[in-house]
Amino acid sequence: MPVVLGVAFGVSLVAPATPAAAHNELTGSDPRDGARVATAPARIELRFLARPAPTTTKITITGPDNVVAGGQPTFDGSRVRVPFTPAAAGLYIVGYQLASADGHPVRGEVRFTLTTGTAADPSATPPTLTPSTPPVGSPPAAPSVDPGSAAPADPTTSTTPVAGEKSDSEGHWWPWALGGLVALAALAAALLLRRRQPR
Repeated sequence: MPVVLGVAFGVSLVAPATPAAAHNELTGSDPRDGARVATAPARIELRFLARPAPTTTKITITGPDNVVAGGQPTFDGSRVRVPFTPAAAGLYIVGYQLASADGHPVRGEVRFTLTTGTAADPSATPPTLTPSTPPVGSPPAAPSVDPGSAAPADPTTSTTPVAGEKSDSEGHWWPWALGGLVALAALAAALLLRRRQPR
């Protein structure tokens, strides 16, 4: 009997630990760590050595600019699948955290690069310039004037000539009058001389 117990004890020391008592770890992923993919997968799959517990397993997926690209994980034996929602092209990090059967926490991450991103929204329209901000280099537009809102003429401005601003005809009437008087005087003198001459 002591010999049987000794042999059993020796075998227990030499035999490896069972997976249930082993430290859990990641064995593979899809996409694999460091992969470059052109077509975004519908989901991310992580494969572990032992079945992870759903209550203690946390999976996160972050993309460029820390955009969250993952959903609620589903468990299938030792596989965990997470829906993937791609955004822009760039680096995506799949972080995982779970507890092993021996109580030790397991943490790690899988990185892959999406080489093509989602297309831009075709319904987005480019911004237009407002009337208050004309394009640089264009001449300023002339202000529009409403014909009905024209300002009235200044009452102090008149086209009637003021006193002292007489026309040329009004300033030269007296030479003609003087000439007429001279002609009348000459005619009267001639008549007088003609009467005094003897017949």
